[in-house]
Amino acid sequence: MKPTYEAISWQDDHLVILDQTQLPLREIYSDVNTIGQVWEAIKKLKIRGAPAIGIAAAYGIYLGVKDLESRNFTSFSVEIDRWIEYLESSRPTAVNLSWAMKRIKQTIFANKDKDLDKIKEIILDTAKTIHAEDKRTCKKIGEIGSKLVKNGAKILTHCNTGALATGAYGTAFSVILHAHDDNKEINVWVDETRPLLQGARLTAWELQKTEIPFKLITDSAAGALMNTGQVDMVIVGADRVAANGDTANKIGTYSLAVLANENDIPFYVALPLSSFDLNIESGVKIKIEERDAEEITQFGTTPITPKKTDAYNPAFDVTPHKYITGFITENGIIKPDFKKNISSLFD
Repeated sequence: MKPTYEAISWQDDHLVILDQTQLPLREIYSDVNTIGQVWEAIKKLKIRGAPAIGIAAAYGIYLGVKDLESRNFTSFSVEIDRWIEYLESSRPTAVNLSWAMKRIKQTIFANKDKDLDKIKEIILDTAKTIHAEDKRTCKKIGEIGSKLVKNGAKILTHCNTGALATGAYGTAFSVILHAHDDNKEINVWVDETRPLLQGARLTAWELQKTEIPFKLITDSAAGALMNTGQVDMVIVGADRVAANGDTANKIGTYSLAVLANENDIPFYVALPLSSFDLNIESGVKIKIEERDAEEITQFGTTPITPKKTDAYNPAFDVTPHKYITGFITENGIIKPDFKKNISSLFD
């Protein structure tokens, strides 16, 4: 069952986004007309999830140049580089953003002999293609991953990996969705995912929308559930995977992987091939975004700590590849030796 809601859609001459900062209390769709609004939407998590960020940024480049008056390709390309650098500054960890920007730039240079107005049309067409491809990719991830899920499985997931984070279906969520559609009587444990509660606010919302049985838990409850035999598998998403399989994902993912390993529970990462970064040898070199301390010291706008409390707020952590059972991709399941098997997909 394809979710009926869309995090991102292109309508006429602008983007329409489902503002994820308002969920689950309000379902508000906002028009996005400029590249500045795209940057803000990504930075402030109105749009989030690695694939969705890449899609939005691709449309953002078009919004940045559609009314640009350049006399030649050289000055046009300078503006493109400026807009790409600007968008990439919004969130540095998710590789899909830079992947989409690279693809846009390659397409532009492949058509540099064309009229600039035509190149602008090609940019928009490329963004639409990236969007459509992600929908197909996420569906395939779900179909492949569903085969790993046994009837009656108790699945634990972290953060939000559904249609809100992608073009459609999701990544880890797509596996869960397709297992449910295959009439497997699954139950899902949903980590609340501190500090911004993407699990409690967003994954719970998506599971309700798709009528999949679930229970919400605090992040700190996951270990106890694993230790008492109440988790059969863990499935998460990814924002960037290094060449050796080390994986950056929402903060708290590393802890889950260690706990799963301790309790002999399979730990899978579901993601599109665009989330692999073969230019990075290991997770040590992945840049981790640090966000404002207020996300920890406040709940919404309400302070929950003593005044002047200092806080460290990394948005992601890196899970070493040794804790990962396999990667679920649109081209199949990647198992160890990860460095060898990941590389072979891009040869």
